[in-house]
Amino acid sequence: MTASEQAIGSKGWVSFRPEIKVMDVTIRDGGLMNDHKFDVDLVKKVYQTCCAAGVDYMELGYKGSKKVFSQTENGLWKFCDEDVLRQVVGDKKGDLKLSVMADAERTDYKTDILPRDKSVIDMIRVATYVHQIPMALEMIKDAHEKGYETTVNLMAISTVPEYELDGALEALCQSDVDIVYLVDSFGTLYSEQIRALMNKFKKFAKAGDQQIGIHTHNNCQLAYANTIEAIICGANYLDASLAGLGRGAGNCQMELLLGFLHNPKYRIRPLLQCIQETIEPLRKDFFWGYSIPYMISGILNRHPREAIQFMESGNTHDIVKFYDEMTAF
Repeated sequence: MTASEQAIGSKGWVSFRPEIKVMDVTIRDGGLMNDHKFDVDLVKKVYQTCCAAGVDYMELGYKGSKKVFSQTENGLWKFCDEDVLRQVVGDKKGDLKLSVMADAERTDYKTDILPRDKSVIDMIRVATYVHQIPMALEMIKDAHEKGYETTVNLMAISTVPEYELDGALEALCQSDVDIVYLVDSFGTLYSEQIRALMNKFKKFAKAGDQQIGIHTHNNCQLAYANTIEAIICGANYLDASLAGLGRGAGNCQMELLLGFLHNPKYRIRPLLQCIQETIEPLRKDFFWGYSIPYMISGILNRHPREAIQFMESGNTHDIVKFYDEMTAF
């Protein structure tokens, strides 16, 4: 181990993996809680925070199709038009790279994703369900040919039969994609399952020389722990958000993750300042984080949409009734 791979921690010398990259998903995943209606100044503050904290990537939102999604019902970060992005990042100085997510079958990728040399974006993240793999492969090819770094985020794998998952990974790892993401969409996986899935992902990624990423949700209070388990198993691309802001129960907390990584390039104080001044005040407008309804959807391996509706109903005291409704089948 070289000196550059060591840092002095409060308990002595600790090691870190310099190849690990951290992706901030605060605006993209958090936007699912407010229809992507963050104002430009708030997004700019998160961007500046990521720069100051030494974060490697920031995901600014989606490249949603304007033929599919209403521009009046959805905010700017559902579409991430180039002129809007430039209001946030300007000339984009520094090392922070930018990404957007493109949903399979819900993105006009041929027209709305510009060539890399005409955009401030560095990475396209293709999100796909198993049945959408053919479209995802076309989108990966298009983004790769336009000069972007690429990921594929394979969603809801906790619901996918093993033989289908094997087929999906085989097809994806034969493509030009750079990183394959293990996504715990419903926040339902335990460490043993993360370990088994990481071993499977590594087997297929090895043939195509892909890196592996991890994206977790916190329904069962395991987003941080499962991210650590994935790191131990070899994941080098890690998603996290400020104060865990994200859909429903939220994501792995960025401030926890950077503390765990012990890499001196990461700085926690800028995160805490942004959380205090910018992120925590959002709780007056919408709720994210652990709650029993989100826990129920997690342990049942269900999409959190019912739990989100329950939390937004204003009548959240009867969690037993919610549990009975969720298990009445």
